[in-house]
Amino acid sequence: MHFLVDVLRPEPLNPIAFSIFGQEVRWYAIFILLGVLVAALIGYYGFGVRLGANSDIVFEGLTFGLISGVVGARLYYVIFNPSSVSSFWDIFNPRSGGLAIHGAIYGTAIFLMIYCRVRKLNLLILVEIIVPVFLLAQAFGRWGNFFNQEAFGGIVNGYTTGPLTDAQLIAQREALRGLLVPNFVINQMYITNFRGLDILPIVGYYYPTFYFESIANFLGFLVMMVPRRFTRKLYLGDGLTIYLTWYGITRFFIEGMRTDPLMLGNIRIARLMSVLFIVGGVAIFALRRVFKYKLIPSYDVFYGDEGASIWLEGHPPVPKEKEKLEKKQDDNE
Repeated sequence: MHFLVDVLRPEPLNPIAFSIFGQEVRWYAIFILLGVLVAALIGYYGFGVRLGANSDIVFEGLTFGLISGVVGARLYYVIFNPSSVSSFWDIFNPRSGGLAIHGAIYGTAIFLMIYCRVRKLNLLILVEIIVPVFLLAQAFGRWGNFFNQEAFGGIVNGYTTGPLTDAQLIAQREALRGLLVPNFVINQMYITNFRGLDILPIVGYYYPTFYFESIANFLGFLVMMVPRRFTRKLYLGDGLTIYLTWYGITRFFIEGMRTDPLMLGNIRIARLMSVLFIVGGVAIFALRRVFKYKLIPSYDVFYGDEGASIWLEGHPPVPKEKEKLEKKQDDNE
C-alpha cells in the first residue's frame, strides 16, 4: 500500500538545476537556451552556410535577437499582469517570474526588421529561415514549464470536490495514459501548489497543456520544413503565414484549457492574439497568390543556386562560399 501511495502522490521535480556563485540556474532557463541553441544550429548549418552567411553577423544577430525576445516577453507579461511586479526594477527582471511567448514574438520581429535594414540583409530569406526554427525553440522552451509545474490545464476528469481518493487518482492517471501522456510527465502533473491561481485548489492530476503544445509546435516545425524541400509552390514568406496560422490554431485550443491565462478584461489575450494570427496568416497566404506578390520559390533559394546572390546583397560571401560561387561562374562560362 505504501508503494501505491508513493506512485499516486509523487514528489515534484526540483525546478533548480544547480547553483553557481550563489545564483540559482533553473531548468526553465536551460530549456529556453537549449531551444535557442538547437534552432540556431539548424538555421545556420542547415541554410546559412549554404547561402554564404557570415558567422559573425549570425552570432551578433542571435545574441541581440535573444535579448530582444526576452525583453519583449517580459514587458508583454507585465503589461497584462501588472500586479506581478512590486517595483520598477521588477519590470525588467525575468527572474521575478513571468514571460509571455507573444511578447517574445513581437520583440524578435521588431528587432529583425531593424537588424535587416541596418545590416542590409534580405528580410524575407531571414524570416523563412528563422520562423520554423523559432517554433522548434518554442517546443523546447515548453519543457521549462514542465519542471516549474506551470502552464497546466484543468483537473483531470473534472472533479469539483476533494480530497481525491486513491481510486480517483488512479482514474486520473489512466485518463492521461489514454491521451498517450508518458508516465514521467504524468508524475509531474500531480499538483499540490497552486500559487494563487483562480481555480479550486484540489490536489490531484492536471492536464499537461505544455506537453500538448510542445508536440504541436514540433509538428508545425516539420510542416514548415519538409514540404518546401520537395515543391516550388511554397514561396519566401509562406513560412511566416504558416507559422501564424499553425501556432494561432494551436494556442487557441491550448489557451482554452489553461488555468493561468493573461486577461484583457474578460478576454483571454492569447486567444485574441490567436484569432488575429489565424486571420492574418490565411489572408496573407491567399492575397499574395491573388496579386502574385514576390512569389519567389523557397526551393530555388534554399536548394537551388539563387540563394547566395539574393542573401548576400551588400555582403561579401565568406571565403569558402566565395570560392564555390566563383567556381560555378567559371563552369558556366
